[in-house]
Amino acid sequence: MCIFALYFKVLSMNNETYIEDLKMIREIMNRSSRFISLSGLSGVFAGSFALIGAYLAYLTVYANQDYLQYRKAVLTTETITTLLLIAVVTLLLSIAMGIFLSKRKARKDKQKVWNLQAKRMLINLFIPLITGGFLSLIFLFKGYIGIVAPLTLIFYGLALVNASKYTLTEIRSLGIVEIILGLLAAQFIGYGLIFWALGFGVLHIIYGIAMHLKYR
Repeated sequence: MCIFALYFKVLSMNNETYIEDLKMIREIMNRSSRFISLSGLSGVFAGSFALIGAYLAYLTVYANQDYLQYRKAVLTTETITTLLLIAVVTLLLSIAMGIFLSKRKARKDKQKVWNLQAKRMLINLFIPLITGGFLSLIFLFKGYIGIVAPLTLIFYGLALVNASKYTLTEIRSLGIVEIILGLLAAQFIGYGLIFWALGFGVLHIIYGIAMHLKYR
């Protein structure tokens, strides 16, 4: 009986070692095939910047109008220039903060922040993102301001889904939700700025907090 007990104990230890080895191999493969240095805090900052930008855009579009009366969007060359400036500053601040926090996380995890996986992720991210950006600019300068928010949300969601295979899998879920919000924004054109704030602001903050708690 003692011999059998010892045999099963050794067998159990071997199985546990085998499972641990498999987990280690899986983790190594995951690190080598995906960019995992994304910081959850960068999502929080990006969402915060987006909410500030949305508020400034609201003030720009509905400038000098009575809150108690019907308000209409006022688009002039000056207004469009201001909106583009707000968008560019918001984007640059988000990118700068994302790079800074990702570098810090990579140093902490002893990983390279710029590697083959990072390049693949950025290429797959920026192809739909730049396409949607130029298309949105075309519609904006033609005066179709209502379609800009849905387009940016949809193309941003597509960009996240496209890049998710080279980074954290949760990015895919975020992208799908962004696409759904974009489609809803297309259905309710007059509320595009609200959907934009939800997609780029609130969702980023929620996602960033969740990722920070999960991968800290």
